[in-house]
Amino acid sequence: MMNCKKYTRQYFMPPAGYTSWADKEYVDHAPIWCSVDLRDGNQALVVPMSLEQKLDFFKLLVQIGFKEIEVGFPAASDTEYQFLRALIERNMIPDDVTIQVLTQAREHIIRKTFDALQGAKQAVVHVYNSTSVAQREQVFGKSKEEILQIAVDGAKLLKDLTEETGGNYRFEYSPDRAGIRPGSMQRGAGCMAACGGPESHHQSAQHGTAFHAPCVRQPDRIYEQKSEIQGECGAVPSSA
Repeated sequence: MMNCKKYTRQYFMPPAGYTSWADKEYVDHAPIWCSVDLRDGNQALVVPMSLEQKLDFFKLLVQIGFKEIEVGFPAASDTEYQFLRALIERNMIPDDVTIQVLTQAREHIIRKTFDALQGAKQAVVHVYNSTSVAQREQVFGKSKEEILQIAVDGAKLLKDLTEETGGNYRFEYSPDRAGIRPGSMQRGAGCMAACGGPESHHQSAQHGTAFHAPCVRQPDRIYEQKSEIQGECGAVPSSA
C-alpha cells in the first residue's frame, strides 16, 4: 500500500489573522467577471477550436455581456496570434469590452504579445513567472532573488513597450504555480506596480487551479494578499 507519509506538504499558510472574510454576511458590490473560456477552456478540449470557432465564441461571450474577455496567449501559437489580430483588424471588440492576454515574463514573448496587441483600444496584459519552491529549485535552479529579477525585468519591459506604443493597457501579475511562500505576492506585485507608477491600475492574481491547500483556505490567502499588496504598492488582488 502506498505510504502517504513520504510526501511533504506543498503549500504554505499565511499567519493567523486573515480569516475576517468569514465574518462578512453579504457581497456588497459586484465582482469583475472575466471569461477565460477562450484560453483555459480551449486547453481542456481534445481538439482545440479553430480560428473561426474562436471568433464565433467571442461574439457569443460579448452577447452574454462579459466586459472582460481573456482571448489567449498570442505568443504561444500562430492560431492564438491570428485570433487576436482578427479581433482587432475586423473591429470586433466593442468599446466597452476589454480583452485580456497572457504572457510569460520573458522578453521575446512579451514583445510578441505587444506586436499582437497593436491597434487594440484597451487591454489587460497578464504576466506571470513561476515562483514555487519546486519550480525554482528543480526547474530553474535559481535563487529567490534571481526569480524575483525575472518579474522585475518583465515589469520594466512592459513599462517601456507601453510608453513606446502609447497603448492603454492595465497589468496583472501572478506568481505561477502552487507552493508560494507568504511574501512572494507582495514582492512580485510591488515590481508590477512600480512599472507603471501609482497612477496605474494593477492586479495580482492568485491561481486557484494551481493551489495545493484545501479550497476553504484560499480566501485566507486572498485576504493575506490584500493586506500585503495594497499596503506595499496599491495593487488589487484577485482570484483566478
